[in-house]
Amino acid sequence: MVEVNYAAVGVAALAAFVFSALWNSPLLFGKARLTLRGLDPATTTEGRPTPARLAGEAVRCLVIAYVLARFVVLLNVTGWAGGLELGAWVWVGFQAALLLGAVLWENMPWRAYAIHAGDALARILLMGVILGAWR
Repeated sequence: MVEVNYAAVGVAALAAFVFSALWNSPLLFGKARLTLRGLDPATTTEGRPTPARLAGEAVRCLVIAYVLARFVVLLNVTGWAGGLELGAWVWVGFQAALLLGAVLWENMPWRAYAIHAGDALARILLMGVILGAWR
């Protein structure tokens, strides 16, 4: 049986959720993300947080943190550096590669890829550090 630290999963998910909210806010990349979609950040309401979207994002962060926590246990990852390395490999092999498909097949602009991939990288590294350190 895999012994997952559920408190660490919750903290990692919450940290990723808060980080991503900041990343996608107008303070960082929110305006650029909307502009790349052809929307005017000053007038559009599309993409704005709603209770349903926030709940969905919270669940998504919990699922990712839980799966990453299982990898931490199954691969015997210990310490923040091990969690950082695991997060980097998960990002390269899954998140970055999957998002690249949108660039290749759906004409996603490279700048949009960079915004989404950067968010995914930072979140998975943050979760990996928390889960690896708090095992």
